[in-house]
Amino acid sequence: MGIGIQVEGLSKSFGSQVIWEDVTLDVPVGEVSVLLGPSGTGKSVFLKSLIGLLRPERGKIVVDGTNIIESSAKELYEIRKLFGVMFQDGALFGSMNLYDNTAFPLREHTKKKESEIRDIVMEKLTVVGLDGDEKKFPGEISGGMRKRAGLARSLVLDPQIILCDEPDSGLDPVRTAYLSQLLIDINAQIDATILIVTHNINIARTVPDNMGMLFRKHLVMFGPREVLLTSDEPVVRQFLNGRRLGPIGMSEEKDEATMAEEQAMADAGHHDGGVDEIEGVPPQIMATPGMPERKAVERRRDRVRQILRTLPPNAQEAIRDDLEGTHKYHSSQFASMDDGHQDGDESPTGRIPISRER
Repeated sequence: MGIGIQVEGLSKSFGSQVIWEDVTLDVPVGEVSVLLGPSGTGKSVFLKSLIGLLRPERGKIVVDGTNIIESSAKELYEIRKLFGVMFQDGALFGSMNLYDNTAFPLREHTKKKESEIRDIVMEKLTVVGLDGDEKKFPGEISGGMRKRAGLARSLVLDPQIILCDEPDSGLDPVRTAYLSQLLIDINAQIDATILIVTHNINIARTVPDNMGMLFRKHLVMFGPREVLLTSDEPVVRQFLNGRRLGPIGMSEEKDEATMAEEQAMADAGHHDGGVDEIEGVPPQIMATPGMPERKAVERRRDRVRQILRTLPPNAQEAIRDDLEGTHKYHSSQFASMDDGHQDGDESPTGRIPISRER
């Protein structure tokens, strides 16, 4: 089972520039969580802080009982072995083929024999759908394949926490859907804690158990997915519907005069650039048929039941609907399965094998 992360009062600056301050959240054990936010809000900085690549000025980051901000270099080295990191661009070594890229952490951090390394590397490449491609170099493959190779490398040390920095960056919507399904399937197989940083709306709506959002140097909220998806916060509604109308501007800050001008334009019939307002909570992606059941699902149900009364009314209603089985889809989807596949823009099942882009 994965390990949770407790963050308390975390603040980070670069010189006089405050990136974010007083961030407090708990990343639940073994669940999939997403951290949203407009570009430039410090999401990647947050991930780098979690693994000790950057040191915040104040606060705590507790991993497996250790506050890594106060830990020694030796302690931090050991803590980092609990993490697997999928970097934004894959961060592959251009001079190494996919096999050697994936094997690199094992050769650096373990004393395993090459025969053992090969078994592990090929297993992880198979998990991400790259078996048969191990001799290819990063320059010879597509962006989606590089992403999956980076994910395979993040898995070779059997991490208990997986951090994904903009896994959809540079991918088309179809490959993003495949990657989303892959992350859910990995959670089902190894029960690791997964934290995804993204600004992709479709990932936010369909992948995580929990969601948070950074904006204007603060954490807007963090909690069960239903809390953000039913929130009336203007910045949350604007972001999830991808429109201009709201607090987020071309730069992060937007003054009241600009907001009033844009509202007047919208009232006059000018399109605000967004999609139709989406009501309710879309079904969450489930593990592909044949995969183990996600243990996170039951843990999350138990946890959410305990905190239900503390959540906003709209979130409570959405959670009760799910707990009481009114989302018929969850209980009936496997009963209706046949040899055919139903795929679509926001299909929660992902009943299609991992693609191999050649």
